Amino acid sequence: MKYNFLNLLDDYLDAVRKTERNITEIEDWIDRPKPTVDVEPPTLPDRRDMLGRLERLMELIPLILQTDSTRVITLLIQDPDVKAEIPGVEETQHILSHHGQDERKIEQLRIIESGIVSQVSGLLKNMKDKTEHGKRLLESTSIVFGSNLGNANSHAAHNLPSLFAGGGFNHGSYWPTINTTIQNSVISS
Repeated sequence: MKYNFLNLLDDYLDAVRKTERNITEIEDWIDRPKPTVDVEPPTLPDRRDMLGRLERLMELIPLILQTDSTRVITLLIQDPDVKAEIPGVEETQHILSHHGQDERKIEQLRIIESGIVSQVSGLLKNMKDKTEHGKRLLESTSIVFGSNLGNANSHAAHNLPSLFAGGGFNHGSYWPTINTTIQNSVISS
């Protein structure tokens, strides 16, 4: 009984010491001068201009990383209540994702998703062209782009379409069906 208590106490004190070290590192980061960029702050287009807003956000990501403002960025693209103003699109992305195999809705969804993938491609090119500490920014950044559903029409949460880019991944692979969790995919790539 005594031995287990001492182990728990040691684990607790180790966790406290680790937290104190992390706080010290964070405080050091706050006081460290940040690089400056010669870029005007962007103005975000109207919410209905989904691809225009996405383009502005994708332009910000390299700047955020280069200025060491953060090392983790999460971006949710879909705005379920807004009909994107994209030629050829008549419904919200959410409504179109529940297409019921209606070819007209699938084509509209394809237009939206092609635009999104095009913006992600622009981000990857931008990250490849910019450097940080003598390295391409893309080489020192891990990017995961994907969906929370493999088939939104049926709310299927398996076989999720995912793209892994940048540093830390073993590139050049394609897995048509992974049959594993997304976390294990990242670990094995």
